[in-house]
Amino acid sequence: MTEINENTLLSGVKGGPDGSRPTILVIEDNLMMLRTLTLILNKQGYKVVEARNGKEALMALKEQHYDLVLTDLMLPYANGYEIIGKLKENIEQRQIPVIILSAVHDEEAVLDGFGIGADDYVKKPFTPGELLSRVSRLIDK
Repeated sequence: MTEINENTLLSGVKGGPDGSRPTILVIEDNLMMLRTLTLILNKQGYKVVEARNGKEALMALKEQHYDLVLTDLMLPYANGYEIIGKLKENIEQRQIPVIILSAVHDEEAVLDGFGIGADDYVKKPFTPGELLSRVSRLIDK
């Protein structure tokens, strides 16, 4: 798990009640995709915590509060469905919005994601604009 910080906060990103930047847990096992997601989100002023597998993600969820979780489905140790299930079982965390970001495009996977509690489903490949629009929509709720 790696915390990525960037000093520049761009306009349009709402902070927390104390003026802090929104924090997003990004769960992705592909290092290149993880770095790309982190870069996209950091450039928009979001604080990003990275997890490369389900085990790291579950540990990260115990350590701090997140404004949004962005997860892949196919992960080592615990898949995206399991992570979402654990998150939604926890009374203190079930309100955290979740976006699934996956190369799995079939209708069953999408419906399963929504069924377990995901708030959105983004299919890979995606555009940065699409991702940021979906992220800001859920964080700004």
